[in-house]
Amino acid sequence: MSTTPNTLRIDIVSDVVCPWCVVGYRQLEKALEITGVPHEIHWHPFELNPSMPAEGQNLVEHVAEKYGSTKEQSQESRKNITKAGAEVGFEFNFADDTRMYNTFSVHQLLHWAGEEGREHEVKQALFAAHFTDGKNLSDNNVLAEVAAEVGLDHGEALVILEDQRFAGAVRAAEKMWLDADIRGVPAVVFNRRHLVSGAQGVENFTSILKQLSEENS
Repeated sequence: MSTTPNTLRIDIVSDVVCPWCVVGYRQLEKALEITGVPHEIHWHPFELNPSMPAEGQNLVEHVAEKYGSTKEQSQESRKNITKAGAEVGFEFNFADDTRMYNTFSVHQLLHWAGEEGREHEVKQALFAAHFTDGKNLSDNNVLAEVAAEVGLDHGEALVILEDQRFAGAVRAAEKMWLDADIRGVPAVVFNRRHLVSGAQGVENFTSILKQLSEENS
């Protein structure tokens, strides 16, 4: 990506099992297309459920336990998320057996993909694998297959997931953002100083980008 003085740096702290993270990113993406602002995107790890066991948990049960939502409220929320996704060209396929997973290994895969210059593509593929295709993101074979889909080596992906070589780097990155008081995602930081939280909508992101572009020029 371009690194000229007028390039807008965008740091996005997110988790791939966070539905509003993909919606928020897609909204931002559309706003970037509208404004044509030169930019570079950097992804950073955040675990919504760091204590989640490997087998995961049914999404409805998880939401009920974590937020106290009723089954009806959960259904309404999924309906709203699905609609928001459709508006930005992303397909959510929620089902009764949709599960929430621990994503520590996911973030290690993304760290490695970043070293290979493919983090952005892997991030998007993981969003789709989880929300569109309902794949098990706690399965190393599934993660390696996702990496292979975007051109990374399947065997190498499996090895780095099994030996957990990037565990320390991911923990350090997560701690850095927690220490910066990031407690919810998506968290979007523009030019290392302007924090915008949540899925703001295409119109609001467009307005933000125009204002920042003027500051950068």
